[in-house]
Amino acid sequence: MVYSGKLYSLSCEACSADSQPVDPDLAKQLLLEIPEWELVSQDGVDVLSRQFSFDNFREAFMFATRVADIAEQENHHPLLQVEWGRVTVRWWTHRIDGLHMNDFIMAARTDRLSMP
Repeated sequence: MVYSGKLYSLSCEACSADSQPVDPDLAKQLLLEIPEWELVSQDGVDVLSRQFSFDNFREAFMFATRVADIAEQENHHPLLQVEWGRVTVRWWTHRIDGLHMNDFIMAARTDRLSMP
């Protein structure tokens, strides 16, 4: 796959159990566009993770709700952990136990939600 930038503007595609995970070289390139996200292992599965900070619980919860709204629009859902003053968001594709292009797209869209 050739990638030319602007992850947030791409659309998610339907993913099945035989979909291929993102190639590690492409993942490195994609992470350059979402530099505040980390590639971490969760129970042996690669996931994208980022923590967002807020002034209070209400702001954190409102942000998590906006993330939930975009997740519903694309039918692709993250793990959301809401705490006082912070939200941790983790994207991965359950069907393939790894990272799909959809995860990078949704991470980029999540970043845009956090912009003033």
